[in-house]
Amino acid sequence: MANRTQSQEWLQDFEAARKRPLDCHVNNSFIHTYKPVLDDTPYRSFRSMTEYRHWCEKYLPKWLGYGKRL
Repeated sequence: MANRTQSQEWLQDFEAARKRPLDCHVNNSFIHTYKPVLDDTPYRSFRSMTEYRHWCEKYLPKWLGYGKRL
């Protein structure tokens, strides 16, 4: 359980956040994370879904989650 000082700090943080405009909240809500290969070019096009899936399997890191389901 949080101590009294920590609770007061949280309350101050929430009060400060409540006073911020909506566009500030929206802007601060999205954090860009670099995704290797995907972010290296503005777009890609494929002739078929099969071609796309093959490309994902071959070039994208497994941790991005674009590979085959286990």
